[in-house]
Amino acid sequence: MPASPVDTRATLWMLLGAALIGTNGLMVRFADVPPTISAFWRMGFAGLMLLLIVFATRSWRPLPLRAWLWTLVPGAAFALDLWLWHRSILLVGPGLATLLANAQVFFMALAGAWLYRERIGPRFLAGIVLAFIGLWLLLGGQWATLPVEYRWGVWLGLATGLAYAVYNLGLKRAQSEAHGAVVARHAGADAPIAQVLALASLSCAVLLAVAGVAEGASFVIPSWRSLAVLLLLAGAGHCLSWVLISKAMPHLAVAMVGLLLLLQPIVAFLLDVALLDRMTTSREWWGLAFSLAGIFLAGLKGRQRLPTQPV
Repeated sequence: MPASPVDTRATLWMLLGAALIGTNGLMVRFADVPPTISAFWRMGFAGLMLLLIVFATRSWRPLPLRAWLWTLVPGAAFALDLWLWHRSILLVGPGLATLLANAQVFFMALAGAWLYRERIGPRFLAGIVLAFIGLWLLLGGQWATLPVEYRWGVWLGLATGLAYAVYNLGLKRAQSEAHGAVVARHAGADAPIAQVLALASLSCAVLLAVAGVAEGASFVIPSWRSLAVLLLLAGAGHCLSWVLISKAMPHLAVAMVGLLLLLQPIVAFLLDVALLDRMTTSREWWGLAFSLAGIFLAGLKGRQRLPTQPV
Protein backbone atom coordinates (compact mmCIF):
# COMPACT_ATOMS: atom_id res chain seq x y z
CA MET A 1 0.00 0.00 0.00
CA PRO A 2 1.63 3.30 -1.04
CA ALA A 3 2.45 5.86 1.64
CA SER A 4 0.05 8.76 1.96
CA PRO A 5 1.28 12.31 1.21
CA VAL A 6 1.01 13.11 4.92
CA ASP A 7 3.19 10.11 5.85
CA THR A 8 5.73 11.07 3.19
CA ARG A 9 5.94 14.64 4.46
CA ALA A 10 6.20 13.43 8.06
CA THR A 11 9.08 11.12 7.10
CA LEU A 12 10.90 14.02 5.43
CA TRP A 13 10.30 16.24 8.47
CA MET A 14 11.66 13.55 10.78
CA LEU A 15 14.74 12.95 8.61
CA LEU A 16 15.52 16.66 8.39
CA GLY A 17 14.98 17.16 12.13
CA ALA A 18 17.22 14.21 13.02
CA ALA A 19 19.90 15.38 10.57
CA LEU A 20 19.85 18.87 12.13
CA ILE A 21 20.32 17.39 15.60
CA GLY A 22 23.24 15.39 14.23
CA THR A 23 25.08 18.62 13.40
CA ASN A 24 24.89 19.98 16.98
CA GLY A 25 28.10 18.34 18.16
CA LEU A 26 30.04 19.76 15.24
CA MET A 27 28.68 23.26 15.91
CA VAL A 28 29.76 22.99 19.56
CA ARG A 29 33.30 22.27 18.33
CA PHE A 30 33.21 25.26 15.96
CA ALA A 31 31.71 27.73 18.46
CA ASP A 32 35.16 28.59 19.89
CA VAL A 33 33.86 29.12 23.43
CA PRO A 34 34.17 26.97 26.60
CA PRO A 35 31.70 24.05 26.81
CA THR A 36 29.51 25.54 29.55
CA ILE A 37 29.34 28.87 27.71
CA SER A 38 28.31 27.31 24.38
CA ALA A 39 25.56 25.44 26.24
CA PHE A 40 24.45 28.68 27.97
CA TRP A 41 24.20 30.68 24.74
CA ARG A 42 22.48 27.81 22.95
CA MET A 43 19.73 27.57 25.56
CA GLY A 44 19.46 31.32 26.09
CA PHE A 45 19.06 32.06 22.39
CA ALA A 46 16.74 29.07 21.91
CA GLY A 47 14.53 30.06 24.85
CA LEU A 48 14.14 33.60 23.48
CA MET A 49 13.39 32.28 19.98
CA LEU A 50 10.72 29.95 21.35
CA LEU A 51 9.17 32.77 23.38
CA LEU A 52 8.99 34.90 20.24
CA ILE A 53 7.20 32.03 18.47
CA VAL A 54 4.75 31.67 21.37
CA PHE A 55 3.92 35.39 21.45
CA ALA A 56 3.85 35.73 17.65
CA THR A 57 1.29 32.91 17.43
CA ARG A 58 -0.59 34.24 20.49
CA SER A 59 -0.36 30.83 22.14
CA TRP A 60 0.81 31.96 25.58
CA ARG A 61 -1.35 30.48 28.34
CA PRO A 62 -1.44 31.42 32.05
CA LEU A 63 -0.12 28.52 34.13
CA PRO A 64 -0.45 27.73 37.85
CA LEU A 65 2.61 27.77 40.10
CA ARG A 66 2.74 23.95 40.11
CA ALA A 67 3.18 23.85 36.32
CA TRP A 68 5.85 26.59 36.47
CA LEU A 69 7.78 24.65 39.09
CA TRP A 70 7.67 21.44 37.05
CA THR A 71 9.39 23.21 34.15
CA LEU A 72 12.41 23.61 36.44
CA VAL A 73 12.93 19.82 36.47
CA PRO A 74 13.63 19.39 32.72
CA GLY A 75 15.52 22.69 32.81
CA ALA A 76 17.91 21.40 35.49
CA ALA A 77 18.25 17.98 33.84
CA PHE A 78 19.02 19.46 30.43
CA ALA A 79 21.55 21.88 31.97
CA LEU A 80 23.38 18.84 33.38
CA ASP A 81 22.93 17.02 30.05
CA LEU A 82 24.62 19.82 28.08
CA TRP A 83 27.31 20.40 30.72
CA LEU A 84 28.32 16.74 30.41
CA TRP A 85 27.80 16.36 26.66
CA HIS A 86 29.72 19.45 25.57
CA ARG A 87 32.74 18.22 27.54
CA SER A 88 32.39 14.75 26.06
CA ILE A 89 32.38 16.29 22.57
CA LEU A 90 35.69 18.04 23.21
CA LEU A 91 37.27 14.86 24.61
CA VAL A 92 36.05 12.12 22.23
CA GLY A 93 34.58 14.03 19.28
CA PRO A 94 30.98 14.83 18.31
CA GLY A 95 30.32 11.46 16.66
CA LEU A 96 31.05 9.17 19.59
CA ALA A 97 29.70 11.67 22.15
CA THR A 98 26.35 11.79 20.32
CA LEU A 99 26.21 7.99 20.05
CA LEU A 100 26.90 7.62 23.79
CA ALA A 101 24.23 10.18 24.65
CA ASN A 102 21.68 7.98 22.88
CA ALA A 103 22.11 5.51 25.74
CA GLN A 104 19.12 7.46 27.09
CA VAL A 105 16.99 4.80 25.35
CA PHE A 106 18.15 2.21 27.89
CA PHE A 107 17.79 4.54 30.88
CA MET A 108 14.27 5.46 29.75
CA ALA A 109 13.28 1.81 29.58
CA LEU A 110 14.69 1.12 33.04
CA ALA A 111 12.84 4.16 34.41
CA GLY A 112 9.63 2.85 32.82
CA ALA A 113 10.08 -0.49 34.55
CA TRP A 114 10.88 1.12 37.90
CA LEU A 115 8.38 4.00 37.94
CA TYR A 116 5.51 2.69 35.78
CA ARG A 117 5.83 -1.11 36.17
CA GLU A 118 6.46 -1.52 32.44
CA ARG A 119 7.72 -4.94 31.41
CA ILE A 120 11.25 -5.28 30.04
CA GLY A 121 11.04 -7.85 27.28
CA PRO A 122 13.57 -9.91 25.29
CA ARG A 123 13.79 -7.24 22.57
CA PHE A 124 15.14 -4.72 25.08
CA LEU A 125 17.63 -7.25 26.46
CA ALA A 126 18.78 -8.08 22.93
CA GLY A 127 19.24 -4.36 22.33
CA ILE A 128 21.48 -4.08 25.39
CA VAL A 129 23.61 -7.01 24.20
CA LEU A 130 24.02 -5.51 20.72
CA ALA A 131 24.85 -2.07 22.13
CA PHE A 132 27.52 -3.48 24.44
CA ILE A 133 29.04 -5.48 21.60
CA GLY A 134 29.13 -2.28 19.58
CA LEU A 135 30.78 -0.29 22.37
CA TRP A 136 33.34 -3.05 22.87
CA LEU A 137 34.19 -2.94 19.16
CA LEU A 138 34.44 0.85 19.30
CA LEU A 139 36.43 1.04 22.55
CA GLY A 140 36.73 -2.12 24.58
CA GLY A 141 39.55 -3.83 22.74
CA GLN A 142 41.87 -0.91 23.38
CA TRP A 143 40.32 0.61 26.51
CA ALA A 144 43.44 0.18 28.67
CA THR A 145 45.60 1.98 26.11
CA LEU A 146 43.30 4.97 25.63
CA PRO A 147 44.33 8.31 27.21
CA VAL A 148 42.73 9.10 30.57
CA GLU A 149 41.00 12.16 29.07
CA TYR A 150 39.44 10.04 26.32
CA ARG A 151 38.11 7.52 28.83
CA TRP A 152 36.63 10.39 30.85
CA GLY A 153 34.93 11.59 27.67
CA VAL A 154 33.29 8.18 27.26
CA TRP A 155 31.97 8.18 30.83
CA LEU A 156 30.70 11.75 30.42
CA GLY A 157 28.89 10.71 27.21
CA LEU A 158 27.14 7.84 29.00
CA ALA A 159 26.24 10.13 31.92
CA THR A 160 24.74 12.50 29.33
CA GLY A 161 22.35 9.71 28.36
CA LEU A 162 21.20 9.39 31.98
CA ALA A 163 20.63 13.16 32.28
CA TYR A 164 18.81 13.11 28.92
CA ALA A 165 16.43 10.42 30.23
CA VAL A 166 15.68 12.48 33.35
CA TYR A 167 15.03 15.46 31.08
CA ASN A 168 12.53 13.49 28.98
CA LEU A 169 10.67 12.27 32.05
CA GLY A 170 10.62 15.77 33.56
CA LEU A 171 9.43 17.34 30.31
CA LYS A 172 6.65 14.77 30.03
CA ARG A 173 5.42 15.63 33.52
CA ALA A 174 5.78 19.41 32.97
CA GLN A 175 3.78 19.22 29.72
CA SER A 176 1.14 17.09 31.43
CA GLU A 177 0.77 19.62 34.27
CA ALA A 178 0.57 22.55 31.84
CA HIS A 179 -1.87 20.76 29.53
CA GLY A 180 -4.16 19.83 32.43
CA ALA A 181 -4.21 23.42 33.68
CA VAL A 182 -4.95 24.86 30.23
CA VAL A 183 -7.69 22.32 29.42
CA ALA A 184 -9.33 22.99 32.80
CA ARG A 185 -9.64 26.68 31.86
CA HIS A 186 -10.21 26.37 28.12
CA ALA A 187 -11.96 23.19 27.02
CA GLY A 188 -10.44 21.76 23.85
CA ALA A 189 -7.31 23.95 24.03
CA ASP A 190 -4.00 22.55 22.83
CA ALA A 191 -1.14 21.73 25.16
CA PRO A 192 1.26 24.70 25.34
CA ILE A 193 4.26 22.60 24.28
CA ALA A 194 6.34 25.45 22.84
CA GLN A 195 5.64 27.55 25.94
CA VAL A 196 6.76 24.77 28.30
CA LEU A 197 9.87 24.16 26.22
CA ALA A 198 10.68 27.89 26.22
CA LEU A 199 10.39 28.08 30.02
CA ALA A 200 12.49 24.94 30.45
CA SER A 201 15.11 26.31 28.04
CA LEU A 202 15.39 29.62 29.89
CA SER A 203 15.62 27.96 33.31
CA CYS A 204 18.31 25.71 31.82
CA ALA A 205 20.21 28.81 30.60
CA VAL A 206 20.05 30.37 34.09
CA LEU A 207 21.56 27.26 35.69
CA LEU A 208 24.28 27.11 33.03
CA ALA A 209 25.04 30.78 33.70
CA VAL A 210 25.52 29.96 37.40
CA ALA A 211 27.83 27.09 36.42
CA GLY A 212 29.78 29.38 34.10
CA VAL A 213 30.27 31.97 36.84
CA ALA A 214 31.38 29.25 39.29
CA GLU A 215 33.92 28.03 36.73
CA GLY A 216 35.20 31.55 36.14
CA ALA A 217 34.51 31.23 32.42
CA SER A 218 34.10 34.23 30.13
CA PHE A 219 30.67 34.76 28.58
CA VAL A 220 32.14 36.89 25.79
CA ILE A 221 31.42 35.64 22.26
CA PRO A 222 34.83 36.08 20.63
CA SER A 223 33.87 36.74 17.01
CA TRP A 224 31.02 37.22 14.54
CA ARG A 225 31.72 33.69 13.28
CA SER A 226 31.26 32.29 16.78
CA LEU A 227 28.02 34.26 17.20
CA ALA A 228 26.72 32.92 13.88
CA VAL A 229 27.51 29.33 14.93
CA LEU A 230 25.78 29.76 18.30
CA LEU A 231 22.69 31.29 16.68
CA LEU A 232 22.62 28.43 14.15
CA LEU A 233 23.00 25.92 16.99
CA ALA A 234 20.06 27.48 18.85
CA GLY A 235 17.82 28.18 15.87
CA ALA A 236 18.36 25.14 13.63
CA GLY A 237 19.91 22.52 15.92
CA HIS A 238 17.53 23.18 18.79
CA CYS A 239 14.30 24.98 17.80
CA LEU A 240 13.76 23.98 14.16
CA SER A 241 14.73 20.34 14.72
CA TRP A 242 12.29 20.10 17.65
CA VAL A 243 9.45 21.67 15.62
CA LEU A 244 10.02 19.30 12.68
CA ILE A 245 10.21 16.18 14.85
CA SER A 246 7.16 17.19 16.89
CA LYS A 247 5.14 17.73 13.70
CA ALA A 248 6.20 14.36 12.33
CA MET A 249 5.76 12.09 15.35
CA PRO A 250 1.92 11.92 15.41
CA HIS A 251 1.88 10.67 11.79
CA LEU A 252 4.47 7.89 12.06
CA ALA A 253 4.60 4.49 13.69
CA VAL A 254 6.76 4.18 16.81
CA ALA A 255 9.16 1.81 15.03
CA MET A 256 9.59 4.27 12.16
CA VAL A 257 10.23 7.15 14.58
CA GLY A 258 12.95 5.15 16.32
CA LEU A 259 14.54 4.15 13.04
CA LEU A 260 14.57 7.66 11.56
CA LEU A 261 15.97 9.23 14.73
CA LEU A 262 19.04 7.01 14.34
CA LEU A 263 20.05 9.40 11.58
CA GLN A 264 21.14 11.74 14.39
CA PRO A 265 24.20 9.76 15.63
CA ILE A 266 24.96 8.61 12.06
CA VAL A 267 25.18 12.20 10.81
CA ALA A 268 27.26 13.20 13.84
CA PHE A 269 29.68 10.31 13.31
CA LEU A 270 30.02 10.92 9.55
CA LEU A 271 30.64 14.65 10.08
CA ASP A 272 33.26 13.79 12.69
CA VAL A 273 35.02 11.56 10.15
CA ALA A 274 34.65 13.92 7.17
CA LEU A 275 35.34 17.32 8.74
CA LEU A 276 37.41 16.59 11.85
CA ASP A 277 39.56 13.83 10.33
CA ARG A 278 38.54 11.18 12.84
CA MET A 279 40.56 8.03 12.12
CA THR A 280 38.09 5.13 11.92
CA THR A 281 38.89 1.44 11.39
CA SER A 282 36.60 -1.23 9.95
CA ARG A 283 36.22 -2.61 13.48
CA GLU A 284 34.86 0.76 14.64
CA TRP A 285 32.40 0.91 11.73
CA TRP A 286 31.10 -2.50 12.83
CA GLY A 287 30.91 -1.17 16.38
CA LEU A 288 28.82 1.78 15.20
CA ALA A 289 26.48 -0.56 13.33
CA PHE A 290 25.99 -2.87 16.32
CA SER A 291 25.43 0.05 18.70
CA LEU A 292 22.81 1.63 16.43
CA ALA A 293 21.04 -1.71 16.01
CA GLY A 294 20.96 -2.13 19.79
CA ILE A 295 19.59 1.37 20.36
CA PHE A 296 16.91 0.77 17.72
CA LEU A 297 15.82 -2.56 19.22
CA ALA A 298 15.64 -1.12 22.73
CA GLY A 299 13.68 1.87 21.42
CA LEU A 300 10.94 -0.44 20.08
CA LYS A 301 10.01 -1.41 23.62
CA GLY A 302 6.56 0.12 23.81
CA ARG A 303 3.86 2.16 22.17
CA GLN A 304 3.98 5.20 24.43
CA ARG A 305 5.70 8.21 22.90
CA LEU A 306 7.67 10.62 25.00
CA PRO A 307 8.53 14.16 23.90
CA THR A 308 11.67 14.18 21.81
CA GLN A 309 14.20 16.93 22.35
CA PRO A 310 17.48 17.50 20.47
CA VAL A 311 20.66 16.89 22.33
